[in-house]
Amino acid sequence: MTPVIIITIILVVVVASVHWYRHQCLLRERAQIMRDAIRHRDFSFRLPTRGLFFGEKALQEALNDMGQEIQKLVAKGEVESWQKLTRVLTHEIMNATAPIQSISQAYLNSSDIKGSPFEEGIRAINDTSAGLAIFVESYRKLTQLQEPVMAEVNMLTFAQSIAALYPDLHWNIDIPDDMTLQADENLLRQVFINLVKNAIEAEAKTISLSPTLSRGRGSFRGSPPLSHGRGVGGEAVFFSNDGHVIPLDVQQEIFIPFFTTKQTGTGIGLSLSRQILMKQGMTLSLADSPQPGYNVTFVIENV
Repeated sequence: MTPVIIITIILVVVVASVHWYRHQCLLRERAQIMRDAIRHRDFSFRLPTRGLFFGEKALQEALNDMGQEIQKLVAKGEVESWQKLTRVLTHEIMNATAPIQSISQAYLNSSDIKGSPFEEGIRAINDTSAGLAIFVESYRKLTQLQEPVMAEVNMLTFAQSIAALYPDLHWNIDIPDDMTLQADENLLRQVFINLVKNAIEAEAKTISLSPTLSRGRGSFRGSPPLSHGRGVGGEAVFFSNDGHVIPLDVQQEIFIPFFTTKQTGTGIGLSLSRQILMKQGMTLSLADSPQPGYNVTFVIENV
């Protein structure tokens, strides 16, 4: 073998070794990212497949899809757990307050109490127990949602009807006129109204509604063309607004029932919205990265 051939072979081996080493480092970094995601219970990762061999590409795509499915299952499990807890708490609180309210009302109706120094105190007890009963009753809707009546909903017409309720907001509706979704229109309207109210309370001035087939939450670059026709698994509707940014330490808590950062908030709007959608085979999540030009993006998609 001539020296030129030997040198060429050595260079090829060196280049191949360097490429192989870099490729292995890339795979190691991906493994670490997914390991961290599992450790932090954040399954929203969606890693790119560019630069991978066809077998590795198929494996990464499967892991990406698995992460999305785990995220949905985790959300569903959280909803079911909170439903059970809320059901138990409301039952126990009502059992405790009902006798107090009944007994205090009986005393207030007594001629011995009327006009006595005890009347004001007993009335305060009665009013407090009655207020607590009303408070608890309002949360029973978290566990007693009506069954959805599914029908084909034209999403453009639906979006325009929501926008008409809030003419002071600027709306960017980018939905094809033939896009439809199988849903209970009344329950779906409640979800969108909850999202709009949250946006208004965050001082949003502009709201955007747009569909995409991108299954990665918050993955807006390089998304496939818009989908037309009936919604299918993976299709999503993005609800974006330019209100205040949701802090990172709050993002993991916003779907927990009764959690709120507002002084007058009840903390059930987003939790209730997620439950409403899950009863219709959909889910509600917060995009990891907002749609360009907005500060917050929620994702509504079929499970």
